[in-house]
Amino acid sequence: MNITLIIIIAVILLLVIMIITMYNGFVKAGNDCEEAFSTMDVYLKKRFDLIPNLVETVKGYAAHEKETLSAVVAARSAVSSSSTTEEKLANENVLSGTLRSLFAVAEAYPDLKANTNFQELMAQLKKVEEDIANSRKYYNAVVKKYNIKVQAFPTNIIAAMFHYEKKPMFETDQTSRENVKVSFGA
Repeated sequence: MNITLIIIIAVILLLVIMIITMYNGFVKAGNDCEEAFSTMDVYLKKRFDLIPNLVETVKGYAAHEKETLSAVVAARSAVSSSSTTEEKLANENVLSGTLRSLFAVAEAYPDLKANTNFQELMAQLKKVEEDIANSRKYYNAVVKKYNIKVQAFPTNIIAAMFHYEKKPMFETDQTSRENVKVSFGA
């Protein structure tokens, strides 16, 4: 009788330790995801802050490219009004696409490309884009580990018990994968 009680207590204690360990693993993984998103968000904010200067510089040289400039400004506004992580990630993809269009427009204006202010802004933006790409990779790697914990057995049981759900990966949308089309109309 005594041995049976000790075995039951040991099994219960082992289960409690396993549950605590798995739960703490989710807390750590969740915090890692938040930290990775925050890191990416810092770089996205740097890019966000560079855009008005870039648009104003381009505007001076390519005033008739209002549609492209308006698209960049609208995409930037959409990013600032994003309320969820998923919405922010989607709007960042749109902004990246509009920036690609802006760069394509700038290629057609040799005077603009030679402008010192534009060159400095482009150098800053290039550095920020590299930082964003690296932070996106880091974010996706951390989210992948977290999502595996949410889906794999036996941690999926703990995830369901404590309402841990899959987090979104940062993915490029279809329009960002297409070549930028630039046309110069009258």
